[in-house]
Amino acid sequence: MAPEHASSWLAFSPAAAAARAAGRPLVALESTIIAHGMPWPDNVRTAREVEAVIRSLGAEPATIALVKGRIRIGLSDDELELLGRGGQAQKVSRRDLPAVLAEGSLGATTVAATMICAHLAGIEVFVTGGIGGVHREAQQSFDVSADLLELARTPVAVVCAGAKSILDIGLTLEVLETHGVPVLACEQDNFAAFYTRDSGFPADRRVDDPAAQARLLRTQWDLGFKSGAVLSVPVPEAAAMPKEEIDAITEQALAEAKAQGISGKAVTPFLLARIKALTGGRSLAANIALVKHNAEVGARLALALAATAHGAEPGQAPN
Repeated sequence: MAPEHASSWLAFSPAAAAARAAGRPLVALESTIIAHGMPWPDNVRTAREVEAVIRSLGAEPATIALVKGRIRIGLSDDELELLGRGGQAQKVSRRDLPAVLAEGSLGATTVAATMICAHLAGIEVFVTGGIGGVHREAQQSFDVSADLLELARTPVAVVCAGAKSILDIGLTLEVLETHGVPVLACEQDNFAAFYTRDSGFPADRRVDDPAAQARLLRTQWDLGFKSGAVLSVPVPEAAAMPKEEIDAITEQALAEAKAQGISGKAVTPFLLARIKALTGGRSLAANIALVKHNAEVGARLALALAATAHGAEPGQAPN
């Protein structure tokens, strides 16, 4: 349940408000992927294409960002351009959310912050590229993404291409297990690894059917569990990169980041940019393909969850 005064911080776009009034489910989308995850103009074009995918399946996209002291649930074309071109947006995770809102700055929400905002807005499904996780050499740096702890305490389903391959995926899954976060796989048995389809680590269980996914999640939340869930979807085969190649390039990019003293929030954007350069842009093509595919899976899940919320069987139209 959202805090009593939380609604005063929310501002729904006309399209998002109309969808809510009509009983169509919203699918949350983050804005850090626009402001910090892809270069312009690919970022804005991809954002619009992802929104179009979700609308084509009958749900309504709700890209989330902080604009002029409000949590915007759904953005206009001008706001997407501002995020993509301006270079002004702060990268906002849980700890940054109150400060950026209070000062009225432009903020691009990470996975953790988008989960919080989606939950405040009553949105149950959030589509992203890849979740954050435990960074390599975290035994020394203690660098563990806030995304993992948010998944443990915010009841939103996160549809993603697994965890970013720049991370220690084994330790990431261990942390999720410790915090009781279900890790589900769709289309394959193993957890995905962002640019590559298979991380080599099994998910908790494979659930391909949106109705079955919805039943599992609705049961979890009906029982009072406060955690979210991860639904891992592999990058489409045609856009996937060979694991050996991406691992070698990732090691090189990590070494460069360490040599340059890059740390904290700056690490992931630096690594993604270097990997794009070192792959001649193929990693960006994979990123675009996977987030669009995730949007298809997320929209179908949102529709199935909406059916359960209206008392219909998952997969049927709401009453």
